[in-house]
Amino acid sequence: MARIPYEDEIIISWVELHRDARYLSEVLHAKGPWRGIIAVTRGGLVPAALVARELDIRLVDTICVTSYDSGTNGANAGGPAQVRGKVQVLKGVGGDGDGYLLIDDLVDTGRTAQAVRQLLPKAYFATLYAKPAGRPIVDTCVKEFKQNKWIHFPWDIEYTFATPIKDGGRVTAGPG
Repeated sequence: MARIPYEDEIIISWVELHRDARYLSEVLHAKGPWRGIIAVTRGGLVPAALVARELDIRLVDTICVTSYDSGTNGANAGGPAQVRGKVQVLKGVGGDGDGYLLIDDLVDTGRTAQAVRQLLPKAYFATLYAKPAGRPIVDTCVKEFKQNKWIHFPWDIEYTFATPIKDGGRVTAGPG
């Protein structure tokens, strides 16, 4: 059976991400007030900025974590391959997270989320998106996706002009 393009991929647009961040902000506003936001880098930076704006939170810090190593074989839609590596905290934050929002874009397997949760056990952990393996680790999320879906965020995608087929354009992904 031929593979359907993007059947295992979700592409999140800037508009969708912004709308989801506003919805998350509405949920978080009802649970506040908050002392500040801690963004999980790098994926949590944009959602944290949007939530900070919506909730008028000026204190925004980062916990810098890496759990993927970029490869070079272009396995993911023409981009660098993502190889799961050891979770490493490159920069932490003080305290236990009490009164703070901990924000990330996605909880996937939960490996990164678990490491961050151990460092900030009292923070309220919110993500825009979640997959089943990691969902129990976060307190709230906006949308849930199946574990086998690969999510492409707008900062990972390049939008380019597509030449119409009648003018010589080619389909770059398709069955087969």
